[in-house]
Amino acid sequence: MSRSAHPAGPRHADVLPEGHYFAPPADLNALDPKVWARTVTRTDTGAVSVGGLDVGALAEEFGTPAYVLDESDFRARCRAWHQAFGGEADVFYAGKAFLSRAVVRWLHEEGLNLDVCSAGELATALAAGMPAERIALHGNNKSTEEIRRAVEAGVGRIVLDSFQEIVRVAHIAERLGKRQRVQIRVTVGVEAHTHEFIATAHEDQKFGIALAGGQAAEAVRRALKLDGLELIGIHSHIGSQIFDMAGFEVSARRVVQLLADIRDEHGVELPEIDLGGGLGIAYTSDDDPREPHEIAASLSSIVTRECQAAGLAVPRISVEPGRAIVGPTAFTLYEVGTVKVLEGLRTYVSVDGGMSDNIRTALYDAEYSVSLVSRASDAEPMLVRVVGKHCESGDIVVRDAFLPADVAPGDLIAVPATGAYCRSMASNYNHALRPPVVAVNDGAARVIVRRETEEDLMRLDVG
Repeated sequence: MSRSAHPAGPRHADVLPEGHYFAPPADLNALDPKVWARTVTRTDTGAVSVGGLDVGALAEEFGTPAYVLDESDFRARCRAWHQAFGGEADVFYAGKAFLSRAVVRWLHEEGLNLDVCSAGELATALAAGMPAERIALHGNNKSTEEIRRAVEAGVGRIVLDSFQEIVRVAHIAERLGKRQRVQIRVTVGVEAHTHEFIATAHEDQKFGIALAGGQAAEAVRRALKLDGLELIGIHSHIGSQIFDMAGFEVSARRVVQLLADIRDEHGVELPEIDLGGGLGIAYTSDDDPREPHEIAASLSSIVTRECQAAGLAVPRISVEPGRAIVGPTAFTLYEVGTVKVLEGLRTYVSVDGGMSDNIRTALYDAEYSVSLVSRASDAEPMLVRVVGKHCESGDIVVRDAFLPADVAPGDLIAVPATGAYCRSMASNYNHALRPPVVAVNDGAARVIVRRETEEDLMRLDVG
């Protein structure tokens, strides 16, 4: 349907790609459970609540913008992943998605392991009580200090990402009198159907050691010769926000073939493979993510079939969901500041946050949903662009979405599915203060990451 199918009038006018038409939802007050945390509901008053708490009360107590995280939903998703794989696999939560001491405690209590990729993430994990043997350290350029701290702590695995790192980790482990368990990250040449900045298994990118040209095989040879290393497996990660399992099938087939080659050359069957994470979530109603039990069954079937064909014992599988756990559990709560109608062009709804609390739209062209949450409305739908308050024309939170035509300054709106990579990638651009993370559960709310203050900014400014 063409753009001309929009109802007449400036409230519906927008500049859209030729041939594209955005149909308004049947009910602007409805909350699609695919994109909202599980306890989110609209109450009899018309306002939205989460964990039994009205968003208006949350805004009054904690201010806006704020990330609001549904603790019970987070825990339920941890359990779903843990139960889906049973005792047959290890689930490592990818801490880069969002990490805090409270989150680490929840992971520990729900039986999940933790993947970290920096000294800061490692420090947070250890400070919150995650057993070191349940921690994996990732990264394409780990510093000597990061490796030393990880080996000293006794992390369960370090994922080796380069030839230099093989030697570096071995040297540090030997100097500390330890033998460090490691995996080798390989790039398997799989083109994941995702944004180029979050596709990670094709050869032309910074992560891993390529299968092509025998580089991965040579990395295995070197690792097996070093006394400071215990090579336990192969790691692969093909990208992020992926819905199609076909890429995982190709990746698993190539990793298993490498295991078979290692057996044939060295007489060793490595006991583990890690297939990474990257499973997609629903940011809009058009997204259709798989459930953990479907993913577990599919991955287990793929690996078992390929190992049987190669005559290998089935290795223990590891997976690394991050976004798939925390992404849907949180939304960002904003207050509307201005509504600007540009006749014949578009309507801009400006909020009190923006690219400093959600850079993903500007960085990845990410798509999000948005709803009016402080009240219900029977007004006609209005196609809008939700933007932030920063001095950038690219400061866009939701590129194109429908809100009620009576949306006004002072209203609260919320963007769901912002639990992953929003607080983690937040910045102080324009000296903005990064928002708090407020955990809600069973009628109670508490800050697990506090809002920054101007004093925090001044404390770092020592000039």
